[in-house]
Amino acid sequence: MITLIIALAAAIVSAVVAAVVTLMVQRRSATSRSALIIAEAEKEAENLKQNKILEGREEALRITADSEKQAAQRQSKLQSSEAKLKQREIQLNQQQGENQRARNEIESARAAIENQQAAVAMRQSQVDEMHAKAQSLLEHISGLSSAEAKEKLIESLKDEAKTAAASYINDIMDDAKMTANKEAKRIVVQSIQRVATETAIENSVTVFHIDSDEIKGRIIGREGRNIRALEAATGIEIIVDDTPEAIVLSGFDPVRREIARLALHQLVADGRIHPARIEEVVAKVRKQIEQEIIETGQRTCIDLGIHGLHPELIRMVGKMKYRSSYGQNLLQHSRETANLCAVMASELGLNPKKARRAGLLHDIGKVPDEEPELPHALLGMKLAEKYKEKPEICNAIGAHHDEVEQTSLLAPIVQVCDAISGARPGARREIVEAYIKRLNDLEQLALSYPGVVKTYAIQAGRELRVIVGADKIDDAETEKLSEEIARRIQDEMTYPGQVKITVIRETRSVAFAK
Repeated sequence: MITLIIALAAAIVSAVVAAVVTLMVQRRSATSRSALIIAEAEKEAENLKQNKILEGREEALRITADSEKQAAQRQSKLQSSEAKLKQREIQLNQQQGENQRARNEIESARAAIENQQAAVAMRQSQVDEMHAKAQSLLEHISGLSSAEAKEKLIESLKDEAKTAAASYINDIMDDAKMTANKEAKRIVVQSIQRVATETAIENSVTVFHIDSDEIKGRIIGREGRNIRALEAATGIEIIVDDTPEAIVLSGFDPVRREIARLALHQLVADGRIHPARIEEVVAKVRKQIEQEIIETGQRTCIDLGIHGLHPELIRMVGKMKYRSSYGQNLLQHSRETANLCAVMASELGLNPKKARRAGLLHDIGKVPDEEPELPHALLGMKLAEKYKEKPEICNAIGAHHDEVEQTSLLAPIVQVCDAISGARPGARREIVEAYIKRLNDLEQLALSYPGVVKTYAIQAGRELRVIVGADKIDDAETEKLSEEIARRIQDEMTYPGQVKITVIRETRSVAFAK
């Protein structure tokens, strides 16, 4: 056992010794390898150092070369700039010399002008002196001062100018009358001859005829309940008096009167007359009238060849059937005006369709659903603008009574044709008081002028004859007087058609034989 242990110990010692020897050999080998690696690293570092030094020298040489090149370029630029500056300096010196020469020339010219002005002033003083001497000599010879002579000369020139102007105006007016008046008459006469419509007279009352007076009691009803219900439903005053076989329907609105007339006709024909039945029939008739108004407007537009009219304007055209102006049916008047406008526009080479459209719509301001405080021409223009009518048609509607300025050729055509339609004999009626007042106003307007002796309004106010004193007004002033009276009538009065002013001047010599 001890031997075994000794043997193991010897083996372990030999193994340890062998390991130690091996480590010593390996350490010696590692040391030599490290030295070799260090030597190689030092050698590489030296090589890198040499390469970097070479590269640095090359970079320094390149930078030096670039700097020298840039310096050379800057030097060349400086030299060229210096050359340009020298050239500019030479030019400036030349210009300065030229400016100096020009300044000298200007100074010499100014001196010459001053000398000339002094000479002119001296001559002017001599001329003024001579003019004063001549003027004093003339004043001494003529016995008039210069101011008096000037006034006399101006007055004589004024008289000559007035005479020449009056003669020239007369010649122009004669030429215009010979050419324009004849052509205008031809166009107007042809337009009137080619258009003819009947005249319908409308009143503010409608007479409803009945077969017997027994029906009056049924219309009145027990304690008047039927007639009260009918008046409340229609808005029309129903007058039942002693007139045989007639009942009077009174109201300012023709549409309401027509509704009352038709409703009363249906009630009498049916025989059942009581408040409930009255309201039912009036409502039914009102719808029929509204439909008839629309159909009338459509039929009128078709007859006149007018297309694309707004439905509301068509309804207003239909309402014209139940309106009147001075006793003239408004729809007939508008149709007549439309046809006249178309004919006159064709004669003048204008568009007849636009003229017919403007003529039909020129009085739509008289049939609005509401009654604003506006003249019917302006209201009609606003309605036409509201329903997208063309500007020239709107202007023709608004300007046919001169409420707005006329901006197209349609406006005077509509104005003239409206006057032609309203001025026909029998076309319109006027209230007697208004008619007499208009005649008196015409006569008084002419009497307000100095020199007028008498005035007479004749031919239903379409002609005004003015008699002047022969000792107060001469022949030339009579023409001026007629023009001034015509202008005042146009500006201050309202009248249908036109008014002819005739100024009469006559000299009478009276002697008595005794």
